[in-house]
Amino acid sequence: MTPGRRSSTFTRLLRHGFTDPSAAERLLDGPELMPVRDDPVLLEALGATADPDLALRGLVRLLEAQTGSGNGTAHRELLDTLIAAKPLRDRLLGVLGASAALTDHLARHPSDWHALVTYEPRDLHPGVEEFERGLAEATDPVSLRVAYRRCLLSIAARDVCGTTDVAQTAAELADLATATLRAALALAEADAPEDAAACRLAVIAMGKCGGHELNYVSDVDVIFVAEAAEGVAEAKALQAATRLASHLMRICSETTVEGSIWPVDANLRPEGRNGPLVRTLSSHVAYYQRWAKTWEFQALLKARPVAGDPDLGRAYVGALEPLVWKAAERENFVADVQKMRRRVVENIPPAEIERELKLGPGGLRDVEFAVQLLQLVHGRTDPGLRSGTTLDALQALAAGGYVGREDAARLDAAYRFLRSMEHRIQLYRLRRTHLVPEAETDLRRLGRSLGLRADPVAELTREWKRHTGVVRRLHEKLFYRPLLDAVAQLAPGETRLSAEAARERLVALGYADPAAALRHLEALASGVTRKAAIQRTLLPVLLGWFADSADPDAGLLNFRKVSDALGKTPWYLRLLRDEGAAAENLARVLSAGRLAPDLLMRAPEAVALLGDGDGGGLATRGRAHLEQEMLAAVRRAENAEQGVTASRGVRRRELFRTAAADIVGSYGTEASPVEADQGALVDRVGAAVSDITAATLAGTLRAVVRGGWGDTLPTRFAIIGMGRFGGHELGYGSDADVLFVHEPQEGVDEHEAAAAANKVVAEMRRLLQLPSADPPLLIDAGLRPEGKSGPLVRTLKSYEAYYRRWSLVWESQALLRAEPVAGDEDLGRRFTELIDPLRYPAHGLGDEAVREIRRLKARMEAERLPRGADPKLHTKLGPGGLSDVEWTVQLLQMRHGWHEPALRTTRTRAALSAAHAAGLLSAEDAETLDEAWVLATRVRNAVMLVRGRAGDTFPTEPRELAAVGRYLGYGAGHAGDMLDAYRRTARRARTVVEELFYGDPVA
Repeated sequence: MTPGRRSSTFTRLLRHGFTDPSAAERLLDGPELMPVRDDPVLLEALGATADPDLALRGLVRLLEAQTGSGNGTAHRELLDTLIAAKPLRDRLLGVLGASAALTDHLARHPSDWHALVTYEPRDLHPGVEEFERGLAEATDPVSLRVAYRRCLLSIAARDVCGTTDVAQTAAELADLATATLRAALALAEADAPEDAAACRLAVIAMGKCGGHELNYVSDVDVIFVAEAAEGVAEAKALQAATRLASHLMRICSETTVEGSIWPVDANLRPEGRNGPLVRTLSSHVAYYQRWAKTWEFQALLKARPVAGDPDLGRAYVGALEPLVWKAAERENFVADVQKMRRRVVENIPPAEIERELKLGPGGLRDVEFAVQLLQLVHGRTDPGLRSGTTLDALQALAAGGYVGREDAARLDAAYRFLRSMEHRIQLYRLRRTHLVPEAETDLRRLGRSLGLRADPVAELTREWKRHTGVVRRLHEKLFYRPLLDAVAQLAPGETRLSAEAARERLVALGYADPAAALRHLEALASGVTRKAAIQRTLLPVLLGWFADSADPDAGLLNFRKVSDALGKTPWYLRLLRDEGAAAENLARVLSAGRLAPDLLMRAPEAVALLGDGDGGGLATRGRAHLEQEMLAAVRRAENAEQGVTASRGVRRRELFRTAAADIVGSYGTEASPVEADQGALVDRVGAAVSDITAATLAGTLRAVVRGGWGDTLPTRFAIIGMGRFGGHELGYGSDADVLFVHEPQEGVDEHEAAAAANKVVAEMRRLLQLPSADPPLLIDAGLRPEGKSGPLVRTLKSYEAYYRRWSLVWESQALLRAEPVAGDEDLGRRFTELIDPLRYPAHGLGDEAVREIRRLKARMEAERLPRGADPKLHTKLGPGGLSDVEWTVQLLQMRHGWHEPALRTTRTRAALSAAHAAGLLSAEDAETLDEAWVLATRVRNAVMLVRGRAGDTFPTEPRELAAVGRYLGYGAGHAGDMLDAYRRTARRARTVVEELFYGDPVA
């Protein structure tokens, strides 16, 4: 070889990234590569690897192994394929340049390079089934290791070539671990068939394997759960299961001539190393219910059944998952999690802390702990956060508004980079380590493997430190939701307002009284206090949100009132500063009308409900939860008045929660778009207010009984909801229409029982209307037999006698909405059984009864419509309004409920749907009536929210009318469109009512 050629080759090798070009040149000139040494594609491919020198040495070793394999054509086949097939070339050389350990494997098993030849779409992202096929021929621990490395070879090839990203690679590694655990269990069972027959054993993956985010080399954390096979004693079954589990662990962990796979670590089990290796499901549940520490529930976030009995595995997760999502309710929960994190950092040797990728400050564990803490706090009410995979959970947290989007994006990028570093560090020797190497050669290979080619060591160090810095800054901040997104969307100049600019801006935003608004702004933002600084940051954003409402002046005034009341409360300032959703929700609520701010001002601390913190959230609470809270308050109270006051306080808070959720759902926010299903909004409000009212009556009843009689009233007593209350359709301003029924206790005189029942009713009505900071609850018993002339309370027998002898058809119709809501459940059930034949008469209504209902409806329309009201805009009594739809549905229920069980419901929309399903009206007619009923109900709710008092017609004052329009989705200047749309909807509904209600009887 001439000196000139040598010099040229030497230079080319340097240019392609070789650090020892002399040695590389000798290898290229050697016999193994002689046939292809001048082929340019080989040198290009070697230069593209993480370590060209390592890749070249590995290729020569592999070729030498082909020569020694006894296959005379193997050497030539590999060379030909290498030059001709770019996918194989990139994969094979990529692995050889990144992993000395896998190079060793290929040298020992020279034919395994064929695993990299195929390049079909199904090979790109294999799952558990594909890996199980790859391990299927393993018959002992040694052959299992060989098959495992062969599968690992394909994963590494896709990784280093960029076919899969770091998250996909981690998922594939977890899937391979799953397949390996299954294969190991099969080998253990084959060695001890009698043990396998004696028990059902499930393997639960924990940690990164359970989270579908495994490293190349990592302990595989597991928990074992077992049950006895049929006819086998539990103790014997557990012994058998323990032997199987121990054998599985040895198969994976022990070192053989082919090395080990990875350690199987069962120390996350109850009681750790001191506890039994295998437990029954009931033993697991008992431990977690009584003894488990906070970190153990945190670990269960990633629990996933992977091997053994699948039904038992699913049962394990199903039994323990509810306990996981209650963990955040534990005392000192956040402090415990943060203390655990600090303890991990403290245990790192000082000499290693700066190089520790996983556990050090700004490392992977910081991201994981932060995400898991947020999951445990918010996953209780948001199942979408319950992913065991860190990056998926982070994405879900950002999508749900629990984490700022920019913060989440930066953390995602940092986590991916640090995990990629960890993968490539481990891939080199297939050793379990999380330390960044110190040798320049190792750092160079690591940097190049991550695509950093200009100055790999410097670029790697810079990127690594940058990403750890991001994590250090953000992982604590992640527990707050800063307003970065909102600020970023502001127009230039809007974040800092001079007084004159603020005045001009206020006018442009639609503030009717900019002078007053400026006074509020000055009071809110002036000074050097922490409160003023936070409010200065918020005000430009809030002004925009207020301006999006129909009454921005009211929004700003209400914000000042709330801040004056709570401004010195630390949690309130944190809520405003850090919770973007809370700030926007507050702005919507304060500017949407009078009702919600009035409820809030009575107890301003309820603003916490607008955030996503431990005690907040706008998700409505069910009747059982509310009733439990109110009854607990009554038990703590010293007397009936104090107990009812507490119940009314809960009612006020829950009315605010419901109104706020309704406003946010109707207006929409950055984190929560407008609810598309208007019917769902109506149903939620109706159900929530009805549940609140029922719980309040239950609490009041208990308080009155407890105050007057102790634990037992002389008579059984039940409250029956009527009208909208019984139909779960109450609005914000609705009275509680009820009937009271009682039945003397055994041996109690009827007069004594009646006196007690009447005293209970009188005291309930008095206490619920006492002047206080909480809105009164009016009880209306006007639908009782004989109306206002009849007794307030009757016995069940008295109701039975009355309905048998005197009941009129309108009373039967009213009973369609009757549903027990409080008091003695058995008595309520028997009352329901008593009235069912009346409201669903056998063989339907007679012609005379139908005519009577029609006469009543016509008379009501004529006599009860307020003088001067526009009938076409009256949501209750006007044509196509609530009365039209409800009477039409109720007529269908009374005529056909006896033979159509689905019609036997107190709810209008449910009955309408059932009538359509039964073929009693067309889909188009049902949709028309439903749309009209939902719209009319929405208007009534809007009027109450805007004006603070109930009303059945649209407001006449322009700003109030605009606020109703904004609630219904109409922008500024479109109130006329809203009224036109209502008239159209009502007109179409009236046409259907004319046919179904006033037309000929339906067959």
